Amino acid sequence: MMILDRLKRRFVAALVSAFEPSGRPVESSSGPQADSWAAEVESYASMVRPTADVRFGDYQSNCAMPLAKRLGRSPREVAQQLVDALQLDDLCHPPEIAGPGFINLRLKDECLAAAVAAALADERLGIEPVAEPLTVLVDYSSPNVAKPMHVGHIRSTVIGDALARTFRFLGHHVITDNHLGDWGTQFGMVIYGFKHFGDEVALSSRPVDELSRLYRLVNRLIGYHAAVQDQGAAVMAAEAAEQAVARAEEVVATAADPKSVKSAGKDLAAATRKRLAARQRVDELGSTIAAADADPIFLDQARAHREIAAAVLAETAKLHEGDAENVALWERFLPYCRDEIDRVYERLGVSFDYTLGESFYHEMLGGVVERLRQAGLASDSEGAVCVFLPGFDSPMIVRKKDGAYLYATTDLATLFYRQQEFRPDEILYVVDSRQGEHFQKLFAVAERLGFTDARLVHVHFGTVLGDDGRPFKTRSGTSVGLESLLDEAVAKALAVVCDPQRGGRVEGAMDEPEQRQVAESVGLGAIKYADLAHHRTSDYRFDLDKMVSLDGNTSAYIQYAYARARGIMLKGDIDPDQVARDQHPPLLTEPAERALAIVLLRMGESLQQVRADYAPNFLVDYLYDAAKAYAVFNDHCPVLKAGSVEATRSRLVLVALTARVLETGLSLLGIRVVPRM
Repeated sequence: MMILDRLKRRFVAALVSAFEPSGRPVESSSGPQADSWAAEVESYASMVRPTADVRFGDYQSNCAMPLAKRLGRSPREVAQQLVDALQLDDLCHPPEIAGPGFINLRLKDECLAAAVAAALADERLGIEPVAEPLTVLVDYSSPNVAKPMHVGHIRSTVIGDALARTFRFLGHHVITDNHLGDWGTQFGMVIYGFKHFGDEVALSSRPVDELSRLYRLVNRLIGYHAAVQDQGAAVMAAEAAEQAVARAEEVVATAADPKSVKSAGKDLAAATRKRLAARQRVDELGSTIAAADADPIFLDQARAHREIAAAVLAETAKLHEGDAENVALWERFLPYCRDEIDRVYERLGVSFDYTLGESFYHEMLGGVVERLRQAGLASDSEGAVCVFLPGFDSPMIVRKKDGAYLYATTDLATLFYRQQEFRPDEILYVVDSRQGEHFQKLFAVAERLGFTDARLVHVHFGTVLGDDGRPFKTRSGTSVGLESLLDEAVAKALAVVCDPQRGGRVEGAMDEPEQRQVAESVGLGAIKYADLAHHRTSDYRFDLDKMVSLDGNTSAYIQYAYARARGIMLKGDIDPDQVARDQHPPLLTEPAERALAIVLLRMGESLQQVRADYAPNFLVDYLYDAAKAYAVFNDHCPVLKAGSVEATRSRLVLVALTARVLETGLSLLGIRVVPRM
């Protein structure tokens, strides 16, 4: 059991022993009162946490304050009663009470050293699997496969992969499913494009390039016509926004009292933001139209295909209706599309247990609508079939007027299939925040249909931004291709970690294949790590130069710390497995040794935080703390030249455990280590 868990269990026992709810011993209580007190005890025990300042010990609890409020007593008095009941002699020095009632705990060095040796000898680093494993289904990545993957797919892919790896390590039964968009409008676009602009020779020789070209062309044509149609309204909206700002400025100028000034200032700020958005919209539409006007060939194509948006929808509808020509084209194109995304996944080291796309569920969609009707949830509205839900301004449409089904219908079919096939306890949908209302409706409908066996969670995340603070795009305004981004990251990593000036510090020069291997691991790790370093709900700015840096909170910094630890073992011709088998507790005579030992034993705590919040950044933060602690240790505590056999043997335990912890932690993030950099 992890040290923090052991401390919490001791606090539970002390709380039960020292305090009585409503004047009755817990042991003699029964019913709701006892259940409530038991929950309170667990809540108070959970307040044991690592200290922010080592001067106050290793762990600290402030549970005496809320407990004192409940009991109507002094916090320090409650803290003392709790300390008197705590049984920690085998783990800690006598607890200390500080301030208004903080309980400070400092681990005994012999306990700490024994835990380090035990963690190194254990393939799980002393982290026990959960007592009650759950079946957790993780739905992530899910690109539309008729077009190239772009930077927008990176977040779902790496967050979902990290969660799946972490949950598996914790002992849960994890099922991963890549719910591909292989049946939607994007295929209607490619089919239309092939029929009107396709090149059979190019498709035979370079199928992925040709399908990508067709998708981009049709998408651009649709975008151009939409821009022409929307430009007038956008200009009017921008003019109205300018007038709104002018009116707001007048109100600010004439406001007299402070309250009015503050209110007017807020209105002006809101109006200014709307003006900026309106101006940007006009600029975007103008750029789209100007680019077309400068391209005579494209402009001729646009004039010849004025109704392309409606035509694409018609091609999509024919595919869904089983039109022989369109189904044959879909069957021809799909393997090429799958090969492309599989190549990206293989490069990223991401795999799935199942890849059940939208097409897999198509035959089930009519049954979903019928099930909703029979449950009294679906009704006709203006020719469409809708589910009206309280609390939402718009209904969930499950079948359009033209008979086409929507994402909501497919997601319900998917949910029913997963319930029957996998019996999950929990389903995680790793999808961006903009789909929040969709999942709220989906979960609400599922609950009304009696789907209560599994907990449904929308693991939502923010947006990847460019330097301008807006969604990351190329200069032409299109989404950045994911594969080209990976290539750029590897090139940047090659320049940084295989710099000839640094190369002289590496034992033996790296040949070109090794340099490429190191650059691939560091470059791809940089993109993953930078994404996971932010809490998933936050937006973040994409900056490759920072991502591949050997300084700061980057994967390269962690990988370099691992390489330094492995380098000591290689230089001393030491077998790390033998160090683990010897199980010699470290001496911990230096502050840097003790500080490193404390951090190395906290990995399990970070994984529990990842599990609780579905947020891999807790593991990222932990690995950065561990690498920093190792850097301090490395600077202050020589290993191979420690001065004595005992000191060297002691420090090798910490070096070996550091390497194991960093390698394991990075692997849970889907990042590879390298033996040297």
